[in-house]
Amino acid sequence: MVDTINIGIIGFGTVGSGTVKILLQNSDLLKRRTGINFNIKKIADLDISRDRGIRIPQEMLTTDAKEILNDPEIDIVVELIGGLHPAKDFIIQAFRNKKHVITANKALIATNGNEIFEEAEKNKVLLGFEASVAGGIPIIKTLREGLVANKILAIYGIINGTSNYILTKMTNEKVDFSQALREAQKLGYAEADPTFDVEGIDTAHKLTILSALSFGIPFLFDKVYTEGITKITSMDIEFALELGYKIKLLAIAKANYNEIEMRVHPTMVPNDYLISKVDGVFNAIYVEGDAVGSTLYYGRGAGDLPTGSAVVADIVEIGKLIISGGLNKIEYQKLSLESLELKIKEMENIESKYYFRFSALDKPGVLSKISGILGKYDISIASVIQKGRRVGGAVPVVILTHTATERNVLQAIKEIDELPVVSDKTLFIRVEGKEE
Repeated sequence: MVDTINIGIIGFGTVGSGTVKILLQNSDLLKRRTGINFNIKKIADLDISRDRGIRIPQEMLTTDAKEILNDPEIDIVVELIGGLHPAKDFIIQAFRNKKHVITANKALIATNGNEIFEEAEKNKVLLGFEASVAGGIPIIKTLREGLVANKILAIYGIINGTSNYILTKMTNEKVDFSQALREAQKLGYAEADPTFDVEGIDTAHKLTILSALSFGIPFLFDKVYTEGITKITSMDIEFALELGYKIKLLAIAKANYNEIEMRVHPTMVPNDYLISKVDGVFNAIYVEGDAVGSTLYYGRGAGDLPTGSAVVADIVEIGKLIISGGLNKIEYQKLSLESLELKIKEMENIESKYYFRFSALDKPGVLSKISGILGKYDISIASVIQKGRRVGGAVPVVILTHTATERNVLQAIKEIDELPVVSDKTLFIRVEGKEE
């Protein structure tokens, strides 16, 4: 006799449709591999008339999520509506009704995760959230299980396909940001309002989750330094290529002694690094562990089937625990910064290499003035590029530095921008990679 796990799905959009497709099309495969029948009992969505290209009996559809939350036969509730409310309310109610929950909601986990996991633990139920980061790449399971023997030292992630597509198009086709964004919107890679993607907020949500899992800290979204790609120009991309780098929107987390860095910003990465070769809408996450060393995980970070694959993986994992009676403990344990004596490193204290682009008047002695101020703040120059001649006018001057402290960089730029020979605000980009 085959055991059955009943599933209720709230949200029948892109990811919900992908999840349903996988559960229906691969039902025999899942049954053979697990000995469990994963049965979709009910699907709730505000729009149940739109054709999703899937044959679903009408009685399986509802516009009322309470039909799922209050159904005693449903074992697992899958929340795929996104946003903070009513998603959070649905999840909390499901917990209180002793139902396990699976979500792809990175914004909710990043901002309300501490409360949500506390509620799950209180009700002795599980929350699966593999689909919340990097779509079909099983990075959550990798960090929780595959790398459990490792102290995680660093994470570098390209985990927003929209921004990566835009930067790739700017790099390969030499177009500006606005044109690349329009193309991304036309292809459906970017929303009509792309703010969360291009300003780095979506990436920061995901980095919050990865950092909590990697370093055993609470979800601290408000501590993640976040900067988007809207100020990156095709000129900067050209200069980066000339210097041997590509510009990527990176999620970076590092553990050093008792401090943790969590930051999202455009980053220059050496051309010969694998992560610099990740283009288009693809994602990649580099994880460095003290035992395993360097590892890289690559794949589709969004879409109906890749993200649906991650949702179904959680359904199977929790379903097996229900059937086997293995729910005697909750895997996630709420930790505090104080208990681990860890501190979040202030952004002004980080150390990095830097790319500067100054808009300077083409006059003798300008470069010496700039380099003098950099030297005053202990910023050492690695290379300089000055293109074009415009006597009496402004020309771009590009400087690549050796490792410096961000506080010193900000002070130096402030002083340089006040020089009468500098005609515009200095743009700077942080640079990752080994010192030469």
